Amino acid sequence: MRLLITGGRVIDPASGVDATLDILVEDGQILQVDKRVQGSGSGGPGKNKKPAGRDGQTEIRVIDATGKIVVPGLIDMHVHLREPGREDEETIASGTAAAARGGFTSICCMPNTDPVNDTASVTEYILEQAKKVGRVNVFPIGCISRGHHGEQLADIGDLAAAGCVGLSDDGKPVMNAELMRRAMEYATMFDITVIPHCEDLTLSEGGVMHEGRVSTKLGLKGIPSAAEAVMVGRDILLSEYTGARLHVCHVSTTESICLIREARARGVQVSGEATPHHLILTDEAVRGFSTNTKMNPPLRSAEDVTALREALIDGTIEIIATDHAPHASFEKEMEYDYAPFGIIGLETALGLILTEFYHTRLLALPMIIERLTTNPARILKLKHKGTLVPGADADITILDPDQEWIVEENDWQSKSKNSPFIGWKLKGRAVMTIVAGQVVWETS
Repeated sequence: MRLLITGGRVIDPASGVDATLDILVEDGQILQVDKRVQGSGSGGPGKNKKPAGRDGQTEIRVIDATGKIVVPGLIDMHVHLREPGREDEETIASGTAAAARGGFTSICCMPNTDPVNDTASVTEYILEQAKKVGRVNVFPIGCISRGHHGEQLADIGDLAAAGCVGLSDDGKPVMNAELMRRAMEYATMFDITVIPHCEDLTLSEGGVMHEGRVSTKLGLKGIPSAAEAVMVGRDILLSEYTGARLHVCHVSTTESICLIREARARGVQVSGEATPHHLILTDEAVRGFSTNTKMNPPLRSAEDVTALREALIDGTIEIIATDHAPHASFEKEMEYDYAPFGIIGLETALGLILTEFYHTRLLALPMIIERLTTNPARILKLKHKGTLVPGADADITILDPDQEWIVEENDWQSKSKNSPFIGWKLKGRAVMTIVAGQVVWETS
C-alpha cells in the first residue's frame, strides 16, 4: 500500500524545506515530496483510492494533514528499554509502543540491561526482539567496558559489527581515563560515537539531588555541579587527543555547557544533549520529596536551567533526548535516599518541548525539529533517517502543535509511571507516527 499525506506543513531541516506539500510513500520509502504529487486528490484521512501509479493498481491511503505539521520521524538517542533482565519495568514491546505514541520512529537503547549489552549476542537478541515485537526502529548502544564494570574494554569491534551505533556505560561513568582513551581510539577505528555518562563518583558518592541551597534545607546529600563538569572536561580532552566523536549525555550544568562551547569553538568533535526535565524543572521540584524528581544527573539550579536553555537555543546543545528510565512502582515508593534514579519521558517529551519552547516563542519549530531529527541522525550516522527527501526511509511524524492534553497517570504505553509531569496540561503532541511506511500510532 502507498501512503499519500496531503495538505500538511512539511518541515525538513535536513533539506531546508518548510512549506505546504504532499508526500507520497511507497515500499517503505519517500517517493515524492511536492506541491501536488502523483495520485493526489480530494478525500479525508484513511480513505483508499486507486492512483495513476506505476502499476495503476496499488491501493493508496490518503491522510489529510491539513492544519498539522509533517516532519521526519523523531529520533531519541537515549532510552532505557530494560530488556533483557527487567521486563517488569519495561520491554522492547512496551518501550517501542511508548516511543510510537510520543512521535518517535527511532530510539537508541542504552546497554545497562541484565545481562549488559557488552557482547554481540546481546546486541543480536535486542535487534531480533525489536524486529519481532517492536513498533519503531531500535538502535542498540554497546558497552564501553566488559560487564559495565569500567575495568576492561568490551569487544568493541564485535559490538559495532553486530549493529551497535555508539558506545556507552550509561548509568555508570568510566572512571579510568586510560580505559576511556582506548575506547575512543577503538571508536575511531569503527567509526562510531562515544556517548559517556559524565560523573566523578568520588565527588557524587552518596548524593541524591543537586548540591545547593535546597539540598541544605531538605537535609539531603547533594551532588555538586563539578561532579559532572570535571568528567566532561576530561572526556573533551581525550576526544581532542584521539580524534573520536564525543556525545555528552544529559548535560545539566553551566560549567559543562561552557566546556562544550569552548571545545566546539576550537574544532573538537563534541556534541551534547539535554532532556526535557533538565530544561524545565529545577531542584525546587524536590521540595515535596516525590521520588519522581530523583534522577541522575539531578535537577539543577535555576541558573543552570537558564544556561541550558540558552545553549539549546544557540546550538551548543544540539540534541533533545529523553533519558527514558522506567522503574516499577514499588521501587519508587520508598524514602528519597533509597529510591532509584530516573523517570520516563518518551510520551511527554514532544508535548513538553512544544509547550515550553514553541508556544513561548523561545525556539522556532524548525529548530526544535532539527534537534529531534536531523542532528541525532547525523551524529549517529543513521543512513536514510532524519529527513524527508525522496529515497529516505518513510519514517514520518505528524504532529498537532495546538492540541491540548493532560498527562494522566493511567494513560501510558510504557509499563512504568514514574513521571514528575503527571497532571500537567500540555499543548502539542504527535497525532500519527509512521515507520517504514506503516502507521504504528494514531490518535483516535
